[in-house]
Amino acid sequence: MMSKAYLGLGTNMGDRLDYLMKACSMLEESQNITSVKKSNLYETKAWGYTEQADFLNMCVEIETSLEPYELLSLCQDIENKLDRVRVIRWGPRTIDVDVLFYDNIISTDEKLLIPHPRIKDRAFVLVPLIDLNKELSIEGKTIEAHLNNLTEDERAEVKQFKI
Repeated sequence: MMSKAYLGLGTNMGDRLDYLMKACSMLEESQNITSVKKSNLYETKAWGYTEQADFLNMCVEIETSLEPYELLSLCQDIENKLDRVRVIRWGPRTIDVDVLFYDNIISTDEKLLIPHPRIKDRAFVLVPLIDLNKELSIEGKTIEAHLNNLTEDERAEVKQFKI
């Protein structure tokens, strides 16, 4: 039985594009993932802890046979293989791979919150998600509606990144 999940990827250290491409390749190479559909790439100012380099962000839609916690484990494995170190909350990172949605599951477990609790406040997640599926919804509102609730400044900070 295949499930559809959406992941958010972000990086602001080293060769950002290379880290995103490596993370996507690792997802594609997983025997438990049959398809990886990629959003456009976006460059965004740092969020939370702002004394750091700009981020490159993207989202991917995957078809997977992994259960939610197995998928979380794969995401953490990819982060570890790409030298992710957690020093400062929302601080610089080589790669971040977050489970945003998994089918229509709602999980309130601290280890795995689905849908990801901060999607609706983050233009840098909403914009690439809309590239993939603008019908996704949180709390009864589409991600597009959540994006429109953000300020013009918040939306303007997410700039498409040209390779």
